[in-house]
Amino acid sequence: MKITAVTPWLIKTDWDDRPGKRKPRMPTKREFLFVQVETDAGITGWGEITPFPKLVGNRAMHGFVKEISALVIGEDPSDIEYIWHKVFRRMTYVGSRGATTAAISAIDIALWDIRGKDLGQPIYKLLGGAVRDRIGLYCHPPEPQEPVGAAEDAKEIVASGHRAFKFDPFMHALPEGNAWYIDGQISKRGEEEAVEITAAIREAAGPETELLIDAHAMFNVPTAVRLAQRMEEYDILWFEEPCPPESYHALKQVKDQIPQKISVGERLYTRWEFIPILEQELADYIMPDVTWTGGITELKKIANLAEAYYVPLSPHDAAGPVNVIAGAHVCMNVPNFYKLETNKYDLSGYNKFIDYPLDIRKGDLYVSDRPGLGLEIDLDFLKAHALGGYGG
Repeated sequence: MKITAVTPWLIKTDWDDRPGKRKPRMPTKREFLFVQVETDAGITGWGEITPFPKLVGNRAMHGFVKEISALVIGEDPSDIEYIWHKVFRRMTYVGSRGATTAAISAIDIALWDIRGKDLGQPIYKLLGGAVRDRIGLYCHPPEPQEPVGAAEDAKEIVASGHRAFKFDPFMHALPEGNAWYIDGQISKRGEEEAVEITAAIREAAGPETELLIDAHAMFNVPTAVRLAQRMEEYDILWFEEPCPPESYHALKQVKDQIPQKISVGERLYTRWEFIPILEQELADYIMPDVTWTGGITELKKIANLAEAYYVPLSPHDAAGPVNVIAGAHVCMNVPNFYKLETNKYDLSGYNKFIDYPLDIRKGDLYVSDRPGLGLEIDLDFLKAHALGGYGG
């Protein structure tokens, strides 16, 4: 069997963040970037790349995947490890992180999908089998803007059966939301509103729900420390990405001074960037994104690395169904697992472009035993919603 084509699909479609509920507060149009890998045996695999925030880079990533496809076409799709290293090493001069690993991730996921379909097995079986029968999830409300709406969102999530969720109470107070870091500070009023939002969410969610805060790497050290300390009374499980990822010293300063656990990883690429995090004891949880960090192949290696330090894995998600299910296959297989992220509690918005709805019951995902990923992307839907010049 040989790879005959690698096709990126950049689409834009409705994405209601509150299906069946009151009017959404967040934009309901969003982009998705899928990658289709075809073979001469008629077996097709699907991958995905998490769209970059504020749409920066999605069109560039589309072109990047098309360029990389020349390294992949003609290869045996079962040579997953070889293809991973071939692409990774060839792209070193343009950078072996970021766009490179995002493109590798999508292709790698698609190759695992092909392998599973060819052998008639779900991917988690190929990774060594299951150590659990379901995947615990944590999800998001729409990013909270004020206490009343945040409390209502929290009640809906708890009613859905989810036992944990994450929110960013600071985003409303920062220029351009979470799109950039300028001075690492927040206004006094923004800080007070963040505390009010967090208090309202804790009261609405009740004491049994695990709450996680995402700071989106927006703060300098003193600001991050102050904000985390102010949240202590609300029993926050983790404080995610308190400061930008470039400085391990900054992360250590924050970790040494705050009461919450630290979670990092969505902006880290490949196992090599997780080594200092683990060796220097800089995080209590790691959250690599399977569509950014290097695909299923690399996520499994990162999980195994973290297992040696008894650090739980909690993969990041901010994309579509392939992101969720690819991460879930790895989580089915590795012992050191906390929960898998989903960017909504109700993922029925995916149903219009996949053949089987994700099986989510009371905050748990049940992974199908169908071959490969266990789902197919609707090619007709992609063709109908592809952005001009960025499909097929």
